Amino acid sequence: MNESNQPRSLLLGKKLSNKSLEGELLPKYIALPIFSSDPLSSVAYGPQELIMILTLGGLALVAAPYIAGVVALLLAVIVLSYRRVIGAYPSGGGDYEVAQKNLGSRWSLVVAAALLLDYVMTVAVSIASGVDNLISAFPNLDPWRVEIAVGFLIALCAINLRGVRESGTAFAIPTYIFLGSVFLMIGTGAFRLASGDVLAAPSSAYQLHILDQQAANGGIFMILLLLRAFASGCSALTGVEAIANGVPAFRAPKIRNAQITLVLMGTAAVTMFIGITWLALASGIHYAEDPCEQLGMCTGAPQQSLMAQIAVAVFGGNSPFFYLIQAGTAAVLLLAANTAFNGFPLLSSVLAKDGYAPKALLTRGDRLVFSNGMLSLMTAALVLILIYQASVTGLIQLYILGVFTSFTVGQVGMLVHWKRGKADGSVKPRDALSGTIINGLGATLTGAVLIIVTITKFTHGAWLVFIIMPILYWVMSNTKKYYQAVELEVSVDSETKFGSKGDYAVVMMDKLNKPQLKALDYALSSRHTRLDAIHIAVDPERAIEFEKEWSDYGIEVPLKIIDSPYREFSAPLIQYLETHREQFGSERISVYLPKYVVGHWWEHIFHNHRANRIRKQLLYVRGVMVTLVPWRLESAEHVKLFERRPLPGDMRRGERLRPAPRRHKLGSNRVEKIAHRIDGDD
Repeated sequence: MNESNQPRSLLLGKKLSNKSLEGELLPKYIALPIFSSDPLSSVAYGPQELIMILTLGGLALVAAPYIAGVVALLLAVIVLSYRRVIGAYPSGGGDYEVAQKNLGSRWSLVVAAALLLDYVMTVAVSIASGVDNLISAFPNLDPWRVEIAVGFLIALCAINLRGVRESGTAFAIPTYIFLGSVFLMIGTGAFRLASGDVLAAPSSAYQLHILDQQAANGGIFMILLLLRAFASGCSALTGVEAIANGVPAFRAPKIRNAQITLVLMGTAAVTMFIGITWLALASGIHYAEDPCEQLGMCTGAPQQSLMAQIAVAVFGGNSPFFYLIQAGTAAVLLLAANTAFNGFPLLSSVLAKDGYAPKALLTRGDRLVFSNGMLSLMTAALVLILIYQASVTGLIQLYILGVFTSFTVGQVGMLVHWKRGKADGSVKPRDALSGTIINGLGATLTGAVLIIVTITKFTHGAWLVFIIMPILYWVMSNTKKYYQAVELEVSVDSETKFGSKGDYAVVMMDKLNKPQLKALDYALSSRHTRLDAIHIAVDPERAIEFEKEWSDYGIEVPLKIIDSPYREFSAPLIQYLETHREQFGSERISVYLPKYVVGHWWEHIFHNHRANRIRKQLLYVRGVMVTLVPWRLESAEHVKLFERRPLPGDMRRGERLRPAPRRHKLGSNRVEKIAHRIDGDD
């Protein structure tokens, strides 16, 4: 194994062949934690943000149950809507594909920009919230909040780079621990309340000071506060679309397995959202944006998260179950970013396939995942975490606007799909009717939420989304135009002609040694019409000396000395080749450059890499081809670039390769002997 590949193998594991792709497909019990960790974990901060906003006006106890009920209803409608999307468009494009096929490319790019931004926000918010819950259990970690968040981000990306199935196994256990512990907490809390016990959260003993008196007294300010709380509570709806985007990753039957997983996720998320909100209100939790001013909690210690306070109320602060809840919540929030690490690369690969994103995002890495997409996502999330210092309250203001944009456009696209399918007979009238009702209701509700979110969050930081999304739209649109322009430029047309008048080759010679004579040998064996050796005279005295050596050695290949008064190599050579082309017309020109190949990274320091620099410059000269002739130093002889794997057509045991017949070389007998003597030393 190559030395440079050893750390990579330790980090990512062994390479997987294309035949292993089927084995990487997911069963339902693994797909659930991979694609549902975001919507499942968002119940940890959705109710928290909802209650925090209502606390500003002292409305939490009165309004929270109704808002939580509306959010739960909306989640159920979205789950039913995406169940239809999976059945109609199972290729993995999700809302993007729905919009592209039913509303046109412009709306599909709006959806793509919204989803890409939302995936980045999912990673940033989930990790920040996970760190927040971790600090609730261990307050001494608060000074290192940002560093911890960055460390988790890098670790999460590294795990995902190891492959879908392997990362899914790693994420399944924490997700199921979270589900089990939360349902245990809800069940235990319900039993204690039914038995007549009183649940008291740590913050229930504090006296609430209402900051927004205008909202508390009613009127338009109260309505705006309720709408803002509803918008924050809707953050629990993020990530639902990930299953629709990830259908190709499921085992067969893909559509059925994806739909079942979606329903399981929706049922669990609705139950936990309602249960957590209910326990928060029953235990008298006060969660404040400014705990010092609103509650008088000016101790300097960070405010415990909503989940932590419920766990204290139900189990007690020193109970093992309290730490189980905190560990499970922190883990699943950190791993919730995994939903984006699966959705973002899949969506970006679809965009790359359609020409709206760089082709590098279409390539699978060593572990059969879209590694370039994952690295892009990590970089973007890292920037947000650093800018907002891993603050959940700051980051969540940018959240959900993108996802509800894609929700709304996708539902409208499905309405067009059912109408078109009913008209051309591709969809049964019964399915078209039920689909129209479900997706129509979904479009109405998600559209209303989008308007509410825009109004209530615009001045709190969401304005930045209205800048980023158009930029993403512009980048994707112009990427498509660029690829179309390149395709038009390189496509074969009636004026396309092949062939050149003549064949001329030059070999760059600086001194007489084995690597340079080997390059000359390669040029001779290629049977060019004319061949010259070129020496760039950066040192006039050395040029005179080299010309004498060339003559004394007796090589009957013309040597041309090109002056270089400014000690450059590329510029005089390019000027010579362009002058030659002007004189002889469309003649094919081949330039041979000897190049050292070393076996250790530190050896690169001791070589000037002139061949690479000249090659890069010559690529811009019309009519010129460049051939690098490698000379492997002894250190490179034992380097293995890759592990040998059997290939189709490999020899059977006992067979031997026949040596290829030696080709005739042009030039003097002296050159023939030189070439023969150094042959095999490359």
